[in-house]
Amino acid sequence: MIIMGIDPGVAITGYGIVKYEGNKFSVIDYGAVTTEAKELLPKRLLILNSMLEELILKNKPDFVAVEELFFNKNIKTALTVGHGRGAALLSAARLGVEVFEYTPLQVKQAVAGYGRAEKSQVQQMVKIILNLPSVPKPDDVADALAIAICHGHSYNMLSRL
Repeated sequence: MIIMGIDPGVAITGYGIVKYEGNKFSVIDYGAVTTEAKELLPKRLLILNSMLEELILKNKPDFVAVEELFFNKNIKTALTVGHGRGAALLSAARLGVEVFEYTPLQVKQAVAGYGRAEKSQVQQMVKIILNLPSVPKPDDVADALAIAICHGHSYNMLSRL
C-alpha cells in the first residue's frame, strides 16, 4: 500500500509518501510545498492544491492521511492551518483518493508508542522506522512522514478486525 501523509499549512505543507508492505515501511518521496507570504491567500491555496494534486498523480497513493486540526490558542494560526487542510483534502478528493485524519496524539502513539512524546522523539522514530540518514527538515516534512506511518499502523490494525 502507498500512503501519502500531509502536515498541512499555508506557508509550508509537509508531505511524505511511503510504501507499507509486509509490516515494513520504505520511503518513496518527501518534501515540502511552500508558498510566498507576499501572495494573496487564494493564490497560495491554488499553488498548494496544484502541487499536491501533481504529487498525488505522480505517486498514485492508495490513501492520503492528514493531521486533524488541533486546538490552537492563536485563532489566526488555526484558521490558516484550516485553509491548508482544506486545500489538501480537496486535492485528494478531486482525484478520488480516500482520506484518513489523525490527531497529533494518535500520530505520536503510533510512531513513538507514547501519545505525549516530544516532537524530537517522534522525529527520531521517523528516522529509525524509515531508515533515513537524518531527520527530515523542515519539521513539517518529518511530521508528514509520521502521519503516513500512523496510517500504515492504524490501517493494518483496522484490516484485522
